Order: sequence, then C-alpha cells, then structure tokens
Amino acid sequence: MGRDPTSFLKEEYKELVDNDLDWRIRVLQGASSARCMVDGRSVIMLCSNNYLSLSNHPKMKAAAVRAVGTHGAGSGSVRPIAGTMDLHVELERRLARFKHAEASLVYQTGFAANAGLIPQLVGKGDLIISDELNHGSIIDGVRLSYADRAVYKHCDMADLERVLLEAERHTPVYRRLLVITDGVFSMDGDIAPLDQIASLTERHGAMLYVDDAHGEGVLGDGGRGIVSHFHLDRSKVHVEMGTFSKDFGVVGGHVSGSQDLVNFAYNRSRTWLLSGSHPPAVVAACTAAIDVLESEPQHVRNLWERTKEFRGAMARSGFDTGRSETPIIPIMMGESATAKRFSQRLFEEGVFALPIVFPMVSKGKARIRTIMNATLTKEDLELAIAKFEMIGKELDLI
Repeated sequence: MGRDPTSFLKEEYKELVDNDLDWRIRVLQGASSARCMVDGRSVIMLCSNNYLSLSNHPKMKAAAVRAVGTHGAGSGSVRPIAGTMDLHVELERRLARFKHAEASLVYQTGFAANAGLIPQLVGKGDLIISDELNHGSIIDGVRLSYADRAVYKHCDMADLERVLLEAERHTPVYRRLLVITDGVFSMDGDIAPLDQIASLTERHGAMLYVDDAHGEGVLGDGGRGIVSHFHLDRSKVHVEMGTFSKDFGVVGGHVSGSQDLVNFAYNRSRTWLLSGSHPPAVVAACTAAIDVLESEPQHVRNLWERTKEFRGAMARSGFDTGRSETPIIPIMMGESATAKRFSQRLFEEGVFALPIVFPMVSKGKARIRTIMNATLTKEDLELAIAKFEMIGKELDLI
C-alpha cells in the first residue's frame, strides 16, 4: 500500500503551527457587539468588522423578521432563474440612490464580486494594474483573468504613472487597461489617493475599479464611501465595489456604477449567475441598514470619536500604529510569535483583538489589528487602552 496522498495536509498544518502562522478559531457566543461573549469569556470586541454595530440595530432585526414572515426563509434559486425577489430589486434601487450611482448590483459576497467581475472586464490582450497591497479577493480575481498583470508600489502615484506609460508603449497595443485599488487597505487602515488615481486613469484612458469594502460607513458624506470622500465625479470611477458584511452589519457584496456596468456584470459574472441569492431576511436587513445610515448620522460620528481617542492613546503610549488613517488601527509587533503572545494576553485580560501574521502581511510586520466600534463605551475603551499599555510593558514593547 502506497503513501497516503493526503498526508501533506497534516504535515503542512503542523509546519504552520510550529512557525506560529496558524489561525486558532475562537467562538462568538451571542451577538457581535462592543461587549460580547467569546469562548465563555466576557470581552471587549476590538476585531469585528461590524464598525457601527448595525447588526444589532432594532430596525434591522425587525426588517429581517418581517421579511421571513412575508417571503419565507430562502429565495429558492439563483438570481437569473427564479431567485430575484422584489426585495432584491428594492435593495439595488436603494443602494444606487445611496451611492449616487446610476445602478447597483448585489452579489452574494464581496469576494464573489471581485472574483466574478474582474476576469470578465479584462482578458487576453488587456492589462490589469494593481496596488501591491490589494486585498486577497482582488488578487484572486486578477489571477482568474487571462490579462497581463502589473503591480505598482503601494499608493505611489509616480510608480502608477510609470506603469501606465510603459503600458502605452506596449507592443501589441493593449485593448484595455484596468487599474484596481482598495479604497481603505484592510491591514494598515490607510486610504488610497483615489482622486490622484482617477486623474491618472482618465489621462491614460484606463478603467478604474475601487474596492471600498472598508470605506463604506466610514468615509464620505453619511458613510457613502471613498468616492464621496474625495468628491469625485461618478463618471471617473467606473466600478465601485463594496460589501454589506462590515459597516452595514449583514453580509453580501455589491458593485455600483453605470447601468451598462450592471447589465454587463449580471450577464457575465459566473459567481453571480451560479450562486443562490440572498435569503429574504438578509436582503431586508441590508435595505434597513441604508435607512439607518441615511437617518442616524450619529453612528459614523461616534465611530470617528472612538478612533481618534484610541489612536491618540496608542501613540502617547509609544506603540507604532503604522499608516492608519481610519478605524482600522494596527499595533505593530514585528514577529508573529510576539503578536500571538500579545493577543493571547489581551484575551486573558478581557480584550479580543487578533494577531495578523504572515502570509496575510509580510514577514517581520506582524501586528495586532484593532478595529474600532461606534458603540464602545468610554469605560470599555479606557479599560482596553490600559490593558494594551500593561501588556506592552510586560512584553517590553513600549
């Protein structure tokens, strides 16, 4: 009998564990909130994408319950066959209005939007130009395309222009150029200079695609995102992609832009065409989240107040918060083992903040990635800050 062909699974997992590069899953017992139960312990939540805590908003929960009563538990099909309900159509109408876009299309997840649309926008004879720190879903979407690929240095406009100029001299001439960037970079919390990128793409005749998953609900007028933040003409950003799983507090992806974009996307994106559509409760809750953002601006204001307080306290304590400009605030640790030890000590002290290690970030750039929440109380934030300072001194980091 020969060697077990699956033995590599155990071996490679053990290697991850031995090098402190494995994920150790903790279990949330109850709702995602600023104070919650994780693995039987009451903790202050500092690693959820539920920035505005909308997943617990009474309007959203009530909308979800009503939708189950009127439309059932599931949609019954994929969107192009029998899975498009009036609830889906209304959500897309409301989202487009919120984004000040001509049209929007809802995908099953943000990952599905990137993986499904990017390889359809460009193919053989085209070029994709991507920021070096773009999200993994963008990277996988690019890999699924037959287009040539180029990478520019992170948020470096001179380097982006260099790549665009080289692309114009390419033989044979590229049919299409597509520049892709995150809006807010999820590991560092910095913001792409989208106004400058839009100027360059317009000058060189390239399409512009921005993944604003972490910008919605954070940046722009009423949380409308990075296009609003930079007051850009909608025609200069050809694809604005986003997600309902973060500030909107539910789940799902979406793209906004021209009606032509949406018509193209739902006819060509296999992730959209071949995946079951969102159940009624999810769709109704997403629509209710838009209602909340439009009528209750205090949530976004509270989020930025917590962000300013926490980042300031970390800086005064001597921690390195990297390039952060947003509620994503990395506390740089360096080595993976240090980040994991720091996270474990935080958990023991009642603070839930996860380590981010290689390969999600470069070797030597491990960090505790904290994400602020609009409903953190002053007392909880002060306690969390005190625990960071205590453990930082304990581990000789500050």
